[in-house]
Amino acid sequence: MSGYDENMNTIRTYQVCNVFESSQNNWLRTKYIRRRGAHRIHVEMKFSVRDCSSIPNVPGSCKETFNLYYFESDFDSATKTFPNWMENPWMKVDTIAADESFSQVDLGGRVMKINTEVRSFGPVSKNGFYLAFQDYGGCMSLIAVRVFYRKCPRVIQNGAVFQETLSGAESTSLVAARGTCITNAEEVDVPIKLYCNGDGEWLVPIGRCMCRPGYESVENGTVCRGNRSPSVSLRALASLLVGCAGGGKRDLQLGSA
Repeated sequence: MSGYDENMNTIRTYQVCNVFESSQNNWLRTKYIRRRGAHRIHVEMKFSVRDCSSIPNVPGSCKETFNLYYFESDFDSATKTFPNWMENPWMKVDTIAADESFSQVDLGGRVMKINTEVRSFGPVSKNGFYLAFQDYGGCMSLIAVRVFYRKCPRVIQNGAVFQETLSGAESTSLVAARGTCITNAEEVDVPIKLYCNGDGEWLVPIGRCMCRPGYESVENGTVCRGNRSPSVSLRALASLLVGCAGGGKRDLQLGSA
């Protein structure tokens, strides 16, 4: 169905509002989503919920929440009857509640108060998964769903290169990444490491790489550049001066001829 968000932009939604019928159990399932090596999955949901108290003569079974589930699979195996529409085999992530609900006044103008909630789950280990949203007696609209994972980007720190690293299976996980010294640098102290946290941020640097003798650290420690030897520079200068003097003498001789 169509409606408007709080900025009067047209939006398309999945809607359900069977609040006058008891024992509701409505499910909406996504397509198969590939895991792509991620260990923990994050889900951002944009939705709106009708305030039950604003619905005349609504029964006490009216809800203002819905449930989020996931189901892992190594291939796209879902049908209309599989997996069964129930908790176990589906894994419940959380019951989702709205911070703001809309009333009959808002509905008259077809304006929806949009809520945004983010949940995560893990560890996941199969090739992919499905998400499902269960309504059990609410009047709600599901507007958008964004599924993502977190990773720490490739970075050069402490004289070493750390490759892109996926965050761990738990929100509190720290994934160790081994660094490789940049060109013309060597490892000192202890084996150099960084840890990738659950938010995709690098933490806890251990060890370092330093430029080899004859090289200096430049460009914020991302490059080891060779130093010019002072003695070589002096010899080159002396040779240049001698060459200039000899050339000048020959010019004088040619001029006097």
